[in-house]
Amino acid sequence: MDKQLRRLETFSADAGAGALYTVHGFEHLAHVGTLTGGQEQWEPTGQVEYKLDTGEMVQVHRDGRMELADGRISLEREALNS
Repeated sequence: MDKQLRRLETFSADAGAGALYTVHGFEHLAHVGTLTGGQEQWEPTGQVEYKLDTGEMVQVHRDGRMELADGRISLEREALNS
């Protein structure tokens, strides 16, 4: 089965002491066929992943807490300015 990622969002996250990281959220898509005319058809699999712009995986907990996958740095999403 062919798969690809689609970017859902990008945001800044604070690790404290002024350290900011860029986090990208992606959803996994699965190839389900080719439509008449050659257009590829992709559908979400329900799987989502988050990564730093350096490629390191970010674990997002159900309560919204985020940390690097190895648990060494906690991240907090920066609030949007209104």
